[in-house]
Amino acid sequence: MKKILPFITAGLFFTVCGLAQTKVSLDDAAKNIGKTVTICDKVSGTRFLEHSKTQPTLLNMGGVAPNNKLTIVINPEDRKNFTAKPEDTYAGKHVCVTGKLLDYKGKPEIIVTRPEEILTLDGGSGDPEIRTKDFLWFEQ
Repeated sequence: MKKILPFITAGLFFTVCGLAQTKVSLDDAAKNIGKTVTICDKVSGTRFLEHSKTQPTLLNMGGVAPNNKLTIVINPEDRKNFTAKPEDTYAGKHVCVTGKLLDYKGKPEIIVTRPEEILTLDGGSGDPEIRTKDFLWFEQ
């Protein structure tokens, strides 16, 4: 039962999320500001700004900052929800992130508060591993 439970949980998560958001390509992120979406791509750069006033963790998709197409933001109060450092866990991984697209200084970003909002497609430290064609649509 322990081996099946993660798949059941992931299936329920995607079913519920599938009703609330739309899959959007990374290139179309800026066109969908204000919508709750799922975007899948590779995390191309990460950074924990521990010495800045706001101390965010930034995960970039579609290039390295400042030329990235999307930033996933994890605020310092939400880092405690992650079992490992997000900047290490997701670096170089193919992920799907679900959340509301916001505009930050002309660039799209999604603020996440829990690891369940970022699903790792090719494995990750302590995070759900999903290997299904349904969520590899971005590679097709």
